[in-house]
Amino acid sequence: MISIYILTHNEEIDIAACIESALLSDDVIVVDSFSTDRTIEIASRYPVRVVQHEFESHGKQRTWMLEAIPTKYEWVYILEADERMTPELFRECLKASQSQEFIGYYVAERVMFMGTWIRRSTQYPRYQMRLFEKGKVWFGDYGHTEREVCDGPTGFLKETYPHYTCSKGLSRWIEKHNRYSTDEAKETLRQLKNGKIDWYSLLLGKSEVERRRALKDLSLRLPFRPLLRWFYMYFMLGGILDGRAGFAWCTLQAFYEYLILLKVREMQQASHDGLSLENSVTSFEISSFSKLSELVSGDRSSSQRR
Repeated sequence: MISIYILTHNEEIDIAACIESALLSDDVIVVDSFSTDRTIEIASRYPVRVVQHEFESHGKQRTWMLEAIPTKYEWVYILEADERMTPELFRECLKASQSQEFIGYYVAERVMFMGTWIRRSTQYPRYQMRLFEKGKVWFGDYGHTEREVCDGPTGFLKETYPHYTCSKGLSRWIEKHNRYSTDEAKETLRQLKNGKIDWYSLLLGKSEVERRRALKDLSLRLPFRPLLRWFYMYFMLGGILDGRAGFAWCTLQAFYEYLILLKVREMQQASHDGLSLENSVTSFEISSFSKLSELVSGDRSSSQRR
């Protein structure tokens, strides 16, 4: 058997379905970042443990929960509230946890957006470290997200999990990525100053994870990043075959890339003017984002009426 962590913050829309999918395990722990909505109330209806901890960053939150929260089993799986465990994936996790070949496993996500699976333009299969033996994997921060540090060999599972990336609505997605873009802009500046391109991993990397991360480090140094990303996702990855949802997804990702680029330039200007990096990025007005949300939502509604 394995234990399952569920990371939450204001997840009243998703938490019930997420917990119900995770109850294949008899040891489910909800790690909440002091939600202000009904997340805790809903989670408390289920036979799970609920632990709250102030959120600092994705990497620190994961490291804290692994160190501070005891689990019933040595092998653990990390779920986020807008993701689901499946019976097929759970069975494969149980089998993998009994093997002594690897200390952790990467699992591929299936991004669900506008009611459909965005298979091509999301670089599927796109793997994340989700199943591992406690004490053998830790997490550090990288941009708005985290990267794992593994003390031993790792493998890849065949089964996948659905990720309902826009389950809370497009406005919430855009607001979240406005925050993410600030962290990504800071990471971009750090990488441009101290990082380097791992050409070996980019060209000859043994796994999708190595190649994808090397490609990201390269992309930070390319001109016209937003346009290039859209072209790469829509045409080279085949987003055009994902239909209208694929076009919307590629456009949102290019918009997100452009937002990062704008904040990088703002930070560079602030540094030139002698201002603090932490205080240089003002929160962009969400009005333009809301208009984009209304545009996409309105377009989707009109298509449904037709």
